[in-house]
Amino acid sequence: MYKQFYVSKSLPNIDNAVNYQKCLIIGNWLMLVSIFVVTLSICVNFAFEARFEISSQIVAHIATIIFAAILKIGYVVRCIGLHGFGKKDF
Repeated sequence: MYKQFYVSKSLPNIDNAVNYQKCLIIGNWLMLVSIFVVTLSICVNFAFEARFEISSQIVAHIATIIFAAILKIGYVVRCIGLHGFGKKDF
């Protein structure tokens, strides 16, 4: 099995295995970081809104939209990597 958060030393014997491995790693890290930022910004927006200034809440609202899009991009990049390794179920 190939690693999903760092480059593995043993990869399958297919063309462009290193590139698919990088797609998988980048996609996983994009999803991990963006879900953390989206969760944090939702907490700023809705759970603790009384503790933050309006400018911080505006930035958090914008970050929610931007990082939700980055989460989707990370998922697509991850699916490209998995498809290159022959996986059909995502």
